[in-house]
Amino acid sequence: MKVLIFGKTGQVATELAHFDGVTSLGREEADLTDPGACEALIAETEADAVINAAAYTAVDKAEEDRETAMIVNAMAPTAMAAAAAARDLPFVHISTDYVFEGGGTTPWRPDDTTGPLGVYGASKLGGEHGITAAGGRYGILRTSWVFSAHGNNFARTMLRLGADRDALTIVADQIGGPTPARDIAAACMRMATALKEDAEKSGTYHFSGTPDVSWADFAREIFAQASLSVAVTDIPTSAYPTPAQRPLNSRLDCSATTSAFGIERPDWRSGLAAVLAELNRA
Repeated sequence: MKVLIFGKTGQVATELAHFDGVTSLGREEADLTDPGACEALIAETEADAVINAAAYTAVDKAEEDRETAMIVNAMAPTAMAAAAAARDLPFVHISTDYVFEGGGTTPWRPDDTTGPLGVYGASKLGGEHGITAAGGRYGILRTSWVFSAHGNNFARTMLRLGADRDALTIVADQIGGPTPARDIAAACMRMATALKEDAEKSGTYHFSGTPDVSWADFAREIFAQASLSVAVTDIPTSAYPTPAQRPLNSRLDCSATTSAFGIERPDWRSGLAAVLAELNRA
């Protein structure tokens, strides 16, 4: 199956490039600030499916750059979905736990009421609404806490800081499932294939790593696997203020994804070991 990928340098896009039959479009080929151009690329493609792995992900910057975030995260995916629907092509889109307000301790289900806390979450939710309204074969995959051997992510940041420091303070009251980008890429490809065969599987799904942990405990595991001696002190979110408010509860109920596509939640600890091995080979 031939798949058109929007995104080339992001974490998931980098992993998608390893699959056979994919054509990846970077900013030079596909400018997401021009939704019409993205729509035209899908109208002309010879691909059998489309995956959008590109997004405006600067959560804090989005608070002061709402217009760009909305164009890239809401308007562009809406245009892509409309173009894919017009040609009956499966369209898979990566979304985020930030569409929820993050209260409580119960894992969020795909049909739970949304309530983003900031511009980033609102822009991603806008994209979800546009994709759903397009009426084609679609799969929205909400995920959380993405990490890999590439790009900017928590695991790489901890490795960099841990190499120079023997103690760090890390937020411990935000809970979620770290998710290897490689597993997200594989899930997207599997969803695209399934949607081509069965449009009834269209919908919104969740996918995150297991077990759910705090950022502080995630950091402890990173240091343990990397053999770095770093003391981690738990702090509350209030002690680390940021321009954009973060959800405290990023737990995702992924059972619908398993039922529809046979995709199980990955053990992020194994994914972390693979990332560390890749970094050591580099």
